Amino acid sequence: MDWLAEHYLLSTAQITQALFPSPRTARLRLKTLHDFGALERFADITTGTNQHLYALGPVGLLVAPTQWNDPDRPQSRPLRSSAERTARIAASRTLRHLLGTNQFFVDLLAHARAHPDAHLQRWWSEQHATASWTLAGIRPDGHGVWTAQGRTVGFFLEHDNGTEPLGTVLGKLRAYSRLAAVGPRYPVLLRVPGPVREAHLLDALTDIPTPMPVATSTHDRHPAVAAWLLAADPSRRRALHELPSDHGPDDPPINPHRYQPTDGRPTA
Repeated sequence: MDWLAEHYLLSTAQITQALFPSPRTARLRLKTLHDFGALERFADITTGTNQHLYALGPVGLLVAPTQWNDPDRPQSRPLRSSAERTARIAASRTLRHLLGTNQFFVDLLAHARAHPDAHLQRWWSEQHATASWTLAGIRPDGHGVWTAQGRTVGFFLEHDNGTEPLGTVLGKLRAYSRLAAVGPRYPVLLRVPGPVREAHLLDALTDIPTPMPVATSTHDRHPAVAAWLLAADPSRRRALHELPSDHGPDDPPINPHRYQPTDGRPTA
């Protein structure tokens, strides 16, 4: 429920991958939570499968009362019910993008379940990260802190579905450069649909020096392992924990009026 407060929705498959030993166990638990009113659900229209997408139900809103309410209008007024919140999520123009972004972090969580030395220490949504670094003006699709093999790396994710011109994607790096001048120099992860777009992106990045690392990968590569090409040195692919990362003088400021997940694991 904490995850759904922060990230709006997760699919049946994502919840199973992140938390449960089998699909049947996940479905039984999700049905119980839905019947109890902890979760709302609706059909996944993005893939044509018969799985459900889950959001907070009326009981879930009581457990996590400081949820984000509208992925398209983050500053919208508080909603009257969980049904209204779910309707806005289901109708969001960014639904497919939300699921793709959340899948990136779910893959990391599943990897951590199988590797005791790995841990997703932070998983922040676009709205959370944007609010935490307001002055820099960054709007990442997600922000995380990942530890593996004794090394901790912070990162900003830009999940690209290939719907924007490359110039628009590259233009987002200006805000990260402003942040790197005064705060953390976390790598910016540009995750694109396929190898052709990745090659074009790397070609364009050769003419854009940045104070923070920039790395590229494709949707079909697992984010925890050797998936990332550094724009400054694309000679080999690196695992996420191998990317350069400078945490800067301080962590981002904490907004006491928002729910603050302390790590990448559920608390409810």
